[in-house]
Amino acid sequence: MSDFLTEYYDALDRLIQNKPIRVSKSAKINNDNVALEAGRKKGTIKKSRPIYEDLIASIKIANEKIKTDGNHDQSQIKYIKVKEESYKYKILWEESLAREISLIHEIAELKAQLKRHSKKLIKVL
Repeated sequence: MSDFLTEYYDALDRLIQNKPIRVSKSAKINNDNVALEAGRKKGTIKKSRPIYEDLIASIKIANEKIKTDGNHDQSQIKYIKVKEESYKYKILWEESLAREISLIHEIAELKAQLKRHSKKLIKVL
């Protein structure tokens, strides 16, 4: 196998494992994205070139496999996003509770000061 074909197959493997280097993780597995991931220009993998027949077949198989497994991956991604969002709201809730408790303590201190000062004022009068 030629060096450049090895690069294409390595790029395809990275896309299948969802560990691309040059394209985004959400990139679909197709001829153009495999070419871009391999460091080539978009459109270099063409059906009209016989040297790419096996590669194109591998890309098609990988794409179909991802489509069938994709529902599980999408639900897992959705779960992670929801979990991150719930954690964010938990932190916001805890911060607001801390502020409220701090304000309650401050109100109690101010009431105590007011009580002390009002007693002094009554004694003066």
